[in-house]
Amino acid sequence: MKIAICYPPLPSEKGVPLLSQNRQFQWFSRPTYIFPVVPATAATMLKKDGHEVAWLDGIAEEWTPERFDAELAAFSPDVVVMETKTPVVKRHWQWLKDHRSLASRPRFVLVGDHVTALPEETMENCPVDYILTGGDWDFLLRNLVSSGFDPKGFEPGIWYRTDGEGVAPSTYGAYSSTGRFRLDHDLNSAPWIDRELCRWKLYAVKNGNFRRTPGTYIMSGRDCWHAKCTFCSWTTLYPTYRTRDPKDVVDEIGHLIEHYGVKEIMDDSGSFPVGQWLRTFCEEMIRRGYNRKLRIDCNMRFGRLTFEDYRLMRKAGFRLVLFGVESANQSTLDRFVKALKVEDVEHGAEWAHKAGLDVHLTFMFGHAWEGPGEIANTVKLARKMLAKGWASTLQCTITIPYPGTPLFRELKEKDGLTTLDWDEYDMRRQITKTPLVSEDEIKCAVQQVYRGFLQPEALLRRLLSTRTLFDFGFYYRGIRSLIGHLVDFRSRRG
Repeated sequence: MKIAICYPPLPSEKGVPLLSQNRQFQWFSRPTYIFPVVPATAATMLKKDGHEVAWLDGIAEEWTPERFDAELAAFSPDVVVMETKTPVVKRHWQWLKDHRSLASRPRFVLVGDHVTALPEETMENCPVDYILTGGDWDFLLRNLVSSGFDPKGFEPGIWYRTDGEGVAPSTYGAYSSTGRFRLDHDLNSAPWIDRELCRWKLYAVKNGNFRRTPGTYIMSGRDCWHAKCTFCSWTTLYPTYRTRDPKDVVDEIGHLIEHYGVKEIMDDSGSFPVGQWLRTFCEEMIRRGYNRKLRIDCNMRFGRLTFEDYRLMRKAGFRLVLFGVESANQSTLDRFVKALKVEDVEHGAEWAHKAGLDVHLTFMFGHAWEGPGEIANTVKLARKMLAKGWASTLQCTITIPYPGTPLFRELKEKDGLTTLDWDEYDMRRQITKTPLVSEDEIKCAVQQVYRGFLQPEALLRRLLSTRTLFDFGFYYRGIRSLIGHLVDFRSRRG
């Protein structure tokens, strides 16, 4: 069977869509591409099962829609699989309508957090044949194909068209489902990704996280061991947390070093495993000498690791640790169920920095209950972290309550949303009603944070920490990204 994993181009005056395997969608003025680990795992599984697989990422390839359509037609697929997200789901509905008459008459499959949250909506609004819900859709896709598309063999979590009785009607045909998805698949049974099949070099350089290139992505766990933050779209996909065997992860890293010459790896688990798992992983990296051959980046949470943990990570080859802060106000952290104290942010970032790690922080603005004072607190904290060197880089986003999250349900019930037009959920405008501040005030606050990179203390620390040509290249890319972010968050007042 011929199966295409697809990301059709989405031309827009807004910029380039950051779509693949991304938790917070944005249109970027300067393109950045994230290697999608779960889709790549799905492609590898299918190839190992003997199917012919095409990897057609028209966004990362920077193809025109015409070029993409030509490539898809030339492959003549039996199945087309697409990942979608809230801000582009309507575009994907239209794409499916426009391409339902492909000569090969393929079956269309959609995956992602939006269709997991609202599968009926998509079944009713476009001619999709199957929706695979939950985060283990690589396993579900293998099941769908291996079952011969017979619902009798489907695992839980699959929505499908049917002509049977007792199922929901739709303009595009009746549909049913096999119930709520389960996350009981053994991650250790998944193969290592076939990087050549999935054209890994498309994502090896144009990524703001990598200081050394080529870089690539892996996932040691799915997805976050906290998994309670009320705003996170991936709690919809991964309500439970599972990990791979740490020694198998180190084996894969060795393979990436030896066969692909990878110099930096981003582990895209929502939170990197901690405790004994982390210690075993670090000890293996050191024992095998991989800590001298490449650098590792990962997502982490404050309040769990000690200074000694950070020192061990640095010794094992870690370079960058990414933390979600969201707000400098304890009331907001509590409402988001972050299980985090404001003081944990400063202590943890200082420890990680002193251990020799680069720290990346993310902040969110536009919370319904925050006023000018609370916003000023967050701006002050972010700029302080840059000035002291406790944060090497940071990123700001506007609060977007994605369907499927507790935050979305709360705001919708309280008439706290400005719109239910999914096209607008792209971080270009305020979706949450903020009676205490205007949208322009929020965007100005974001720009204040980004200008914190230009503080004399921050610039001096950056200059003193520069050691190699890798650093100069990284900082050059960072300056271009900074300019792009300032453009992305321009207020109407200019």
